[in-house]
Amino acid sequence: MKISLIFLGKTDFDFLKEGILMYENRIKHYLTFEIFIIPDIKNPKNLSKEQIQNLESTLIINSLKNCDDAVLLDENGQHFSSVEFAKFIEKKTISGTKNLAFVIGGAYGFADSVHQKYKQKLSLSKMTFSHQLVRLIFVEQLYRAMTILKNEPYHH
Repeated sequence: MKISLIFLGKTDFDFLKEGILMYENRIKHYLTFEIFIIPDIKNPKNLSKEQIQNLESTLIINSLKNCDDAVLLDENGQHFSSVEFAKFIEKKTISGTKNLAFVIGGAYGFADSVHQKYKQKLSLSKMTFSHQLVRLIFVEQLYRAMTILKNEPYHH
């Protein structure tokens, strides 16, 4: 199975970039993993929240055309423990999913059109994190899931 992480805009902080790259390289030992960065919307200061969400929605939907399955990382999504998340990944693999994408929205979250099209939602916490920090948290959890499935000692 191939897993993709899709998000809007570049990662601004070096410590996040380094952490994401470290886990990205570790994940690639277990499965095909790619990160797709959707460029930021130009001149967002001249746009309303709804306009930004709608523009981002079009870009997100277009980026998911080659995916069999997509999961939105959303504060209202399903909560998993790390072991439950590993089982979720395992079920997707067993069910024959070839291309699974996890999507992180922009600062204003997803527009209704994205929520309507992609029903699966995953929450990483009841707390709110910056969308840039979620990138690092997610790749760490995906790596942890892979080590759980392989019975490796990373997860105690």
